Amino acid sequence: MPDWNSPTELALEASAFAKLMHALAGLYFWEVATSLSFDWQYITGKKRFHWPLIFYFLDRYLLVFAMIGILTALDVTTEVNCQTLYTFNQLVGQATIGLASINLAIRTMALWSQNLYIVVPLVLVILGHWSLILQGVLLKAVWMPGQGCLITHTNNTVLAATFIYSMCFDFIVLVLTAAKLAFPQGQRSQLMKLLFKDGLIYFVIAFLSNLLATTFMLLNLSAVMSIVFNVPSAVASTIVACRAVRRLSEWANSKHEVYSGRSGGQSRSAPMAFNRPPGMTISSGDTAAIRYPHVHKASDGVHVQMETFAMADSEDTDTNISPQKTFEVIEDPEISGDFKRPPY
Repeated sequence: MPDWNSPTELALEASAFAKLMHALAGLYFWEVATSLSFDWQYITGKKRFHWPLIFYFLDRYLLVFAMIGILTALDVTTEVNCQTLYTFNQLVGQATIGLASINLAIRTMALWSQNLYIVVPLVLVILGHWSLILQGVLLKAVWMPGQGCLITHTNNTVLAATFIYSMCFDFIVLVLTAAKLAFPQGQRSQLMKLLFKDGLIYFVIAFLSNLLATTFMLLNLSAVMSIVFNVPSAVASTIVACRAVRRLSEWANSKHEVYSGRSGGQSRSAPMAFNRPPGMTISSGDTAAIRYPHVHKASDGVHVQMETFAMADSEDTDTNISPQKTFEVIEDPEISGDFKRPPY
């Protein structure tokens, strides 16, 4: 076995660490760039922003700043305050792991319909997790002329405890999700299956990456080797958690946007004669569009707001519409029994 703390070995470890960080930075920046359109829809207001997305955006972009800080520490050629820089990298990097777990915990709370017996314990677990994350400075770094910033000491005990806590936290979330799927009140919905599938994938990836990081911290081979897999764990957890959030949001939008339409040359339906009900509007032009709200109460108590449209020629449309043809609304059968409003 090599002498992990010899100058030659430390130089090799530092070189390998730098190459690994650059590869991870490229991977994560590519992940952010390829999914930026999702974020942009909320930034520009095209999609309605919900408060749970705060944790999604924090997780996603704090890791961007952490990766920039890590690359700065590795590539800087002029003397900087290495201790401050590495303290920032450590706190922000650890925060992304905590935020990834929060994103999955919020999904579980929604799956259990905000049941206080589930929400309160999970909140307490989250607070305990962050009490470890915010322990303070867990490593020391100094500037070495000709070499740059070097890590000289790490507090492996607290770091290992944080990662072990993260694994236990993720396992609790997975068990709660599986329990809800195994003993549903009624039929299993597509939403429940989606949450469980994403939660299972997240747990496996996060658990393995955290286990690898914890193993090297407990081995304590050297200052560099003790933390070499911390950043890969944060990157893996963040990517999988953020993808799970986007999948859930896209699923919700696909189930909510149910509408009827027609194309030219096809037969169309006109509504029967009726007095204008409250909330109905009629627009004029070459064709007239009748729009009125329709609320359907699903079996699980969630109200799904839908809008129904019917088209008719303007010459047939005034305050009432002549009863020449019939109009039928066909709703997606999945809406009534399958849709539960997700937190995103």
